Amino acid sequence: MSDTKALSELALDHVELYVQDTGRAVVQLTDGYGFSVYAESRPREFVDTVHSLALGKDRIRLILTMAHDEDHPAAAYVEQHGDGVGNIALATPDAAAAFEEATRRGAVAVAPPVTRDGVVTASIMGFGDVVHTFVQRADGDDARALPGFSSVTPSPESFESGLSEIDHFAVCLEAGALGPTVEFYERVLDFRMIFTERIEVGNQAMNSQVVQSASGAVTLTLIEPDVSCAPGQIDEFIKQHGGSGVQHIAFLSDDVVRTVGRMSDAGVAFLTTPPTYYTLLSERIELVRHSVEALGGLNVLVDEDHDGQLFQIFTRSVHPRRTLFMEVIERFGARTFGSGNIKALYEAVELQRATDEAGG
Repeated sequence: MSDTKALSELALDHVELYVQDTGRAVVQLTDGYGFSVYAESRPREFVDTVHSLALGKDRIRLILTMAHDEDHPAAAYVEQHGDGVGNIALATPDAAAAFEEATRRGAVAVAPPVTRDGVVTASIMGFGDVVHTFVQRADGDDARALPGFSSVTPSPESFESGLSEIDHFAVCLEAGALGPTVEFYERVLDFRMIFTERIEVGNQAMNSQVVQSASGAVTLTLIEPDVSCAPGQIDEFIKQHGGSGVQHIAFLSDDVVRTVGRMSDAGVAFLTTPPTYYTLLSERIELVRHSVEALGGLNVLVDEDHDGQLFQIFTRSVHPRRTLFMEVIERFGARTFGSGNIKALYEAVELQRATDEAGG
């Protein structure tokens, strides 16, 4: 297999979050998102303690990892950032070839190729201190299997959420890092830029570019603040997170109204949208799915591109630093992102910041 094919067929394998307390984190994701735990890892020196938990549903695969010694990468990560995404793992038909080609193109090596339990892995640095691990399995192997993990009887789903896979990641970058980061993904991993936008809200502004793998399976929305304008939510994220990082993970739903309704009933809090958004919605978009009343009752946003419409909503951050949060998105034909929703998200997060500050 050619090195370029190993990169052209990249897909999302799993996402590893480094957390301070796996028990607390897993409760939030099982009770609020309907995910189920299906595997665990117990290091030899801590055989009575769970080190990592694997959970998700359908094609969503999350790993929650808690450090049990100061040498583990999760220890330094949590110390600097709190809970957050530390590893976006990429499935490939040839992990060694992907690693060799990526490092040849300038990627910083983290871990060379190694085979364990029949799975080949190798890692490089991505943005900030987030790592990309290439993962290769033999044809027909369980796509959820990971080295060092043991399967457990899946925990029962608390409800059927309708979430099926990860649509994209939103990444906040330090000022000046947007261009170099886009160039890195294009040059090193054969991603391509599919969307660009500048958003201005009041006296604040940010720049955003979306890069996507050649396969179309991995999408990163990269955002940097315009420091010539007043500080805003991107500046705040970078300050509270301690550098660049994943701001939110977007989960794909087959019916956003049903999913958000069930998640809300399960206790997940979502950002609100000004009522005028829905008053003016029919003048901006002719809905092909859902009604203005249904969307407005749940604060769901709607936008469109040349291929169709998309519906999305963002959770309120429950992170102690108000950094990481989640998104629920439904695509009805749309392949990219409408600019109206990016601005609406920016305004909604600014409203949450103002509310938190007033209450604090």
